[in-house]
Amino acid sequence: MSILLELRRRFGQALADLGGDVPSLLEMVQPSQDPSFGDYQANLAMPLGKQLGRPPREVAQEIVARLDLSDLCLAPQIAGPGFINLRVRDEWLAERLASAVGDDRLGVPKVASRRTFVIDYSAPNVAKPMHVGHIRSTVIGDALYRTLQFLGHRVISDNHLGDWGTQFGMILYGYKHFRDPEAYRRDPVQELARVYRLVRRIWDYQERKSQLHDKQDRVQVLRNTVAGLQQKDQLGRKGKQAAIDRAIAQCDKAEAEVADVQSAVQNDEADPDFRPIADEHAANIGENVLNETAKLHAGDQENVRLWREFMPYCLDEIEKVYRRLGVRFDYAYGESFYHDRCGPLVDELLRRGIAEESEGAVCIFVEGEKVPMIVRKQDGAFLYATTDLATLRYRMETWRPNAILYVVDHRQSLHFDQLFATARRMTYADVELEHVSFGTVLGEDGRPFKTRSGETVGLEGLLDEAVRRARQIVETNDNAKPDGPELSPEQRGRVAETVGIGALKYADLSQNRTSDYVFSYDKMLAMNGNTATYMQYAYARVRSIFAKGGVDVEALRASGAPILLGTPAERALALELLRFGEALDLVVADYRPNQLTSYLFELANCYSTFFEKCPVLRAETAELRQSRLVLCDLTARTIRQGLELLGIDVVEKM
Repeated sequence: MSILLELRRRFGQALADLGGDVPSLLEMVQPSQDPSFGDYQANLAMPLGKQLGRPPREVAQEIVARLDLSDLCLAPQIAGPGFINLRVRDEWLAERLASAVGDDRLGVPKVASRRTFVIDYSAPNVAKPMHVGHIRSTVIGDALYRTLQFLGHRVISDNHLGDWGTQFGMILYGYKHFRDPEAYRRDPVQELARVYRLVRRIWDYQERKSQLHDKQDRVQVLRNTVAGLQQKDQLGRKGKQAAIDRAIAQCDKAEAEVADVQSAVQNDEADPDFRPIADEHAANIGENVLNETAKLHAGDQENVRLWREFMPYCLDEIEKVYRRLGVRFDYAYGESFYHDRCGPLVDELLRRGIAEESEGAVCIFVEGEKVPMIVRKQDGAFLYATTDLATLRYRMETWRPNAILYVVDHRQSLHFDQLFATARRMTYADVELEHVSFGTVLGEDGRPFKTRSGETVGLEGLLDEAVRRARQIVETNDNAKPDGPELSPEQRGRVAETVGIGALKYADLSQNRTSDYVFSYDKMLAMNGNTATYMQYAYARVRSIFAKGGVDVEALRASGAPILLGTPAERALALELLRFGEALDLVVADYRPNQLTSYLFELANCYSTFFEKCPVLRAETAELRQSRLVLCDLTARTIRQGLELLGIDVVEKM
């Protein structure tokens, strides 16, 4: 059970009839920040006293008088102006841990009220290899899927694949004009990715050239503005330095943009391999790509045939990465699945007055937003907004969820604001729609993480490098063992794969998801600090104790050995073990897996202190040895379960 939830339940009973906003007051019952004040602290008497017009300490005394905690805590202590400090009884901790020993769920109950969640995450474009940008959505979504499912909810994962649309128009155009037949035969996915990148480069080159004139005109306008403001100032009129500085800053920024665009255009034109291709194809590249896309969507026999030929190759490549990551999906319905639903949906939106025609396009105008959500372009093409609305309808009709979570980066915030507002107008007002946004993976230069050549880092290459570095660490540690290496080359390889990929996933999940974070192989593979490697090492250390002591784990769990908490280190570890359920509640409260990584780190630290101060195999008595072995076992099981919910495996030896 969750100690925190139980305390809040009992405080809720004590607050009945006292007045105030009880739910917000109960949020102020929290674990204590300073163990010297107790295990938990309730700071609700101060705001409640203010609301009631009574002294907070007097209110605290009344709350304590109403509290029924005698079986759970020692007598509550009131401190300062009205802080209520609570210390959990040792015997209660020992009883709860004893119950957890024989429980596969480690004392964490399933939710009383089961909900249905649909989680939309990963969502790569299948036409090209997955890259570093997909790691956050994939691992955050998978961790939420596992945690919600563990807590007893019905959870459906749906990978909304990008298997349609303009990117396939680019591939079709590239395949028809630039493919190398032999390269395509050897490795279809890599060749399709190459022609896609080439067409994308031509597209970008043409766009930069067309934008350059407008950007140069804007620079000239800004220069004139700066000159005008400076002239006014010289004439003693009302030109102000702040306005001049702002105008200069805008001008400098615009000039920098022009310089960047000019540099990119010049680099393309200086490339002897690219320049002839651009001269031949750039002028009409946008029109030609969109024409290939339109033909695919209209059912053109050749384009549909090619699309069907490409898809198995693309899906196999993506599935290979998912297998390494240990990620699976219940469904993987791509954009193509919803294509036939888009037309009728747009007609319905028009008929119901939710959408309207504007300059030849069909748009949905959302209150407070300047830019409408376009659901059908002037040429009749649908956009991903249309597909997302069709997807939402399908999910509601098929699975009837209580909540749909979209694990997508923060740059799509406007899109989801508009999507959710439209969903409410479509009568989907009761479902919880949540954009689980996240920040960007950065390089050590503070910019989006890329290769030295400036290309986006491929996800499979990222995994390979993490595993390679992990193997170096595993080999160094194994070679340094006092009695010589313990792992065979095959075992080292398996451990390196587990440690490397676990480190990569944990490094991401340990961040506050809404923040950007700087990627570092060295930090994520460190043997100390809040890393998967540290957690896996803590687990392996427990397993080594059992191996060294010849401990029969199943017999230990069935022994009913009493748990003794005679030292501060034993008690601190016991209390932290019983906070596992609290950590999971925090994860799902606002969909932040870093709440679980923080808990595991604290648990591993408590175990480290316990390990240093409390001999296990050489404990003073047989009874104490059994008690400490049980604490070790519960620690290992909790770490393993916690890492499993994060999609990370453990190893028996490191």
